[in-house]
Amino acid sequence: MAVNKKIPQRQCIGCGENKDKKSLIRVIKTADNEILLDETGKKNGRGAYICKAAECLRKAVKNKGLDRSFKMQIPQSVYDELQKEMEKLETR
Repeated sequence: MAVNKKIPQRQCIGCGENKDKKSLIRVIKTADNEILLDETGKKNGRGAYICKAAECLRKAVKNKGLDRSFKMQIPQSVYDELQKEMEKLETR
């Protein structure tokens, strides 16, 4: 009898859909309150997940998804940095 492995699901902070963890990008808040994209999904810190689509990042900015996830005010410069990194990922 084959054992089915459970695939971890996470909710996108932009669109709100539950998707496979591996198909999402992890955004972390480090102990120094720095916000970074975690491509590996293994860095230390509080994590939030977002789809690889730029539209989901726009929705997350509009509905303050990162602010709620990390319980802090996120400066616009962080969103700009995330946008640049997201564009790099899309071109790969």
